[in-house]
Amino acid sequence: MNTEPSPEPTEPTEPTEPIRFDTKIAVLLREDLEQWQRLNVTSFLVSGLGTQLPEVIGEPYEDADGVPYLPMFRQPVMVFEATKETLTTAHTKALSRSLPRAVFTSDLFATGNDRDNRAAVRAVPTADLDLVGLLVYGPKNAVDKVVKGARMHP
Repeated sequence: MNTEPSPEPTEPTEPTEPIRFDTKIAVLLREDLEQWQRLNVTSFLVSGLGTQLPEVIGEPYEDADGVPYLPMFRQPVMVFEATKETLTTAHTKALSRSLPRAVFTSDLFATGNDRDNRAAVRAVPTADLDLVGLLVYGPKNAVDKVVKGARMHP
């Protein structure tokens, strides 16, 4: 995976202007998943991004009473859905562009722990992975090309 640090977000000139990012976090889900599966797959896919690319994580939160909260991604996560074929094509594009990525295969619905999850993915050749979810991170243009053909999740 490409682990080069991404450029800093473009800081606004006025404090009320939105911060613009030249990167994108995208999750692509197979359109035939049950609702609980969509939520589960999305949460698993995004969970690894900050461990490998810490620059995607913002500052910790704190409420008005001083209670601290964990930091979250500094930018939105865009969630898309697509056919199985579009998901497979997106995976191929992400690999060819060497973009940081995570996969969730249908086999992972039958496992119950991290060790078995990793073994299930390791047991299948890349071209034969039955993908139900894909996370991609990188420059906006590159990620947009990867998710081309997908639609925003309803």
